[in-house]
Amino acid sequence: MLVRTLAMGLVVVGTGAGAKVPPPPAVVTGPPVSCVLIQNIRNTNVVDDKTIDFMMNGRQVYRNNLPNSCPQLAFNNAFGYQTSNGQLCSVDIITVLVQGGGIARGASCGLGKFTPIAPPPRK
Repeated sequence: MLVRTLAMGLVVVGTGAGAKVPPPPAVVTGPPVSCVLIQNIRNTNVVDDKTIDFMMNGRQVYRNNLPNSCPQLAFNNAFGYQTSNGQLCSVDIITVLVQGGGIARGASCGLGKFTPIAPPPRK
């Protein structure tokens, strides 16, 4: 689910499971890029505390391997970010959104580069 706020940023809620399993195998389809356009993000999948898949328009998928583990990212399966230039980049910070009796901010973590991978097979 993708929820847009018009003020300063965007909140993204992933749909991945919170279990600690290795990321699914990925077939890299091109070189990593530093930024993706926010308007093209259709959905996200929090794979684990270090891996987020960004599903883009046109079935393009970018895997972001965070440089460090982001505590409770997979458990809460939700994160937010703020940007003012319409792009989400490897220099940006995400903040885990802790759910329970409202939404609170959790750990803030840096993103890595966005690596294009083959989309999962359609079911």
